[in-house]
Amino acid sequence: MPDSNSYARILEKIFLENYRSDIHTISFSRDEITSAAEQLEIDVPLNVGDVIYSFRYRNVRPTRIMETAPEGCTWIIRPAGRGQYQFSLVPNTPISPNPNLALTKIPDATPGIVAAYAVGDEQSLLAQLRYNRLIDTFLRVTCYSLQNHLRTFVPNMGQVETDEIYVGVDKRGAQYVIPVQVKAEQDEIGRVQLEQDIALCADKWPQLICRPIAAQKMPGDVIALFEFAIQDDIVKIVSEKHYQLVEQSDLRVEELNQYRTLPFD
Repeated sequence: MPDSNSYARILEKIFLENYRSDIHTISFSRDEITSAAEQLEIDVPLNVGDVIYSFRYRNVRPTRIMETAPEGCTWIIRPAGRGQYQFSLVPNTPISPNPNLALTKIPDATPGIVAAYAVGDEQSLLAQLRYNRLIDTFLRVTCYSLQNHLRTFVPNMGQVETDEIYVGVDKRGAQYVIPVQVKAEQDEIGRVQLEQDIALCADKWPQLICRPIAAQKMPGDVIALFEFAIQDDIVKIVSEKHYQLVEQSDLRVEELNQYRTLPFD
């Protein structure tokens, strides 16, 4: 099975054969991934899409590709249709939790049996969000889980998958669709996945207000929640909050009194 270095070599070959310093996008197809692997005498990956996934989410950043990016920019891979992709040059603004943000403690309502048997960091985090209604708390909207790991086709993008979809309603009666991306502590929140989440909601639920969310584990079992919006064709952070799930007995009176005096967002 090809390793991450093999994936990097495949992507470098496709990129460098088409790169010019005056272009910001390079289009390619799944067939070109197979062809590049054969020319490099690398075993063709059983799942060709895993080459793309490794670049987006596993921090496999081919050096020769990244060296071509001007200062302050980076290359990402966007979907561009069924079996079609695009290298895109974008501002290099990684999304990561702000370590100086205040922490809010929430009584942990995760059922013990769920906490004991959740498989993997991402599944565990999805369960914590759901059973503790953290999306409701963060957005101040009553939310309901509609479907998790939704995989579907979006025009001009191809197949996309989102970790979980919530729907919600606020006190005015306005209705929302809330795509949620979850990441373990060591992983990176993906801008491309956020773009896919927004496009998915626009295609499937155009009548609802889309409020894309990302959740990431932090040291000390802290959960960072982000809300995003598209501004000037770039995904931007709208708000960020940090929560820690604790036993009710671990909440001090001083902390509860402090929360009472904090202003609403």
